[in-house]
Amino acid sequence: MSARRPLGGMQARRRACVTGLIALTLAAAAPLASAQTGAAFPTKVIRIVPFGTAGGPIDVIARVYAEKLQQRWGQSVIVEAKPGASGILASDAVAKASPDGYTVLFTLPLTHINNAILQPKLPYDPVKDFETISQLATGGPMLVARADAPYSNLKEFVAYAKQHPGLTYGTWGNGSQAHLMGELLKRQSGIALTHVAYKAEAAAHNDMIGGVLDFAWANPSTARSQSQAGRMKVLGIAGSRRVSTMANVPTFAEQGFAGFDLDSWIGVYAPARTPSAVIEQWTQALREITRTPEVQSKLIAFGFEPLGNTPAEFRASYQADFPRVAELIKAAGVTAD
Repeated sequence: MSARRPLGGMQARRRACVTGLIALTLAAAAPLASAQTGAAFPTKVIRIVPFGTAGGPIDVIARVYAEKLQQRWGQSVIVEAKPGASGILASDAVAKASPDGYTVLFTLPLTHINNAILQPKLPYDPVKDFETISQLATGGPMLVARADAPYSNLKEFVAYAKQHPGLTYGTWGNGSQAHLMGELLKRQSGIALTHVAYKAEAAAHNDMIGGVLDFAWANPSTARSQSQAGRMKVLGIAGSRRVSTMANVPTFAEQGFAGFDLDSWIGVYAPARTPSAVIEQWTQALREITRTPEVQSKLIAFGFEPLGNTPAEFRASYQADFPRVAELIKAAGVTAD
């Protein structure tokens, strides 16, 4: 009669075998699950390409977000400015980047609306070559003049311009919102103005303060700091509302000038075909960062109203803005360089 093996030993070995198989199956499935949910992102350096020059408003704001993203994700986040050509160089670089979420664009409407209307041969398609992520904030440019200018509001400025035809003004690019607002003001008021496009806002301001230009446009942050320093005065804001950091500056509408209520925005794009799970991670991170008091105070200091919407809301906003800007460009008579 043969000896029987204890049942408990066999059951234990079977349980161990099953447990091992389950563990191997889960381990094999883990990378797939990570890829599907986006949990594996990010695993390497992330690059943010901002509109404008290094040290400009969007570059500075991008660096604020980069620091927060680095803390959140535990990966290096670098900000790499590619200035020039009204944001075309920066946008094209991101459009042609690998669609993996490791390169994104922080930009203004100029690159995806104004340029698309004015430039017949852009190297990128503003819709097909990008995925919307989020609009971080909205705002509008301010009309500024030297501190010793003989006018202090829009009506005084228009009266002066009629007596001194051919005044020059500077902006940060042909077809930019500031350029459109300047040309619209010229058309509405019947005054003769000459636009001078610069690669950077600061260069236009230096020439204005130095007497090369008669007036210029500025983002609210620059307008506030320069006016506080006694270098320039602010005549009005071309936007739908006043900004809290300069609540004494009236809008164009409040001064009797209609049609200047088209707000600008800071938008974040990824290359087309970036996985939806990665877009979701970016969206969630950016929206949560935008809601923090520290980042909100930074955006407000630059004259922007914090927003932080979804990709779908961003697309809807873009679709609503495009025909308004097209109509404004036509009315203002703006053409490509």
